[in-house]
Amino acid sequence: MDWMIVAAGEEPNPLAPHLVEIVLSLVVFGLLYLAVRKWVVPNFEKTFADRTSAIEGGLKAAETKQAEADAKLAELEQRLSEARHEAARIREDAREQGAAIVAEMREQAQAESARIVEHAHSQIQAERLQAVTSLRTEVGALATSLAGRIVGESLEDDARQSRVVERFLADLETEGSSTNGAR
Repeated sequence: MDWMIVAAGEEPNPLAPHLVEIVLSLVVFGLLYLAVRKWVVPNFEKTFADRTSAIEGGLKAAETKQAEADAKLAELEQRLSEARHEAARIREDAREQGAAIVAEMREQAQAESARIVEHAHSQIQAERLQAVTSLRTEVGALATSLAGRIVGESLEDDARQSRVVERFLADLETEGSSTNGAR
């Protein structure tokens, strides 16, 4: 028996390992340790380093993208603000133009109204003159006829008739103006 000492009459302990088994286990464990250390651990470390660099690169890329997104957002907000200011300016310009157009149209309407009133006055004046002329002719004819009856003499002479009518109308106008002034 190898290294184990067995007392006389005793059977060997099945739980106690043999020296050969212990040495062989240590050699196999050492070889396995060296193999794992030489081939497996570097692969794990390389994989961990690759993953770490990939994660760090992803974080840097995400930070870069976030910074770009923030810059774009700031630019868009600035553009939106500028667009709002431009829209407000355009609305103000439109209001001013609208007010100018209304003022111009009002001016044109007043000018047109004044022209129409002036035209109406001139037309009324022309119709008044026509009516006065017509009335003079009728009044003259009636006055001549009446005067001829009163006087008993014919006033058919045009020159004489015209003088009589003019004098009669002048007397009427003088009496009318003195009566109006007395009021």
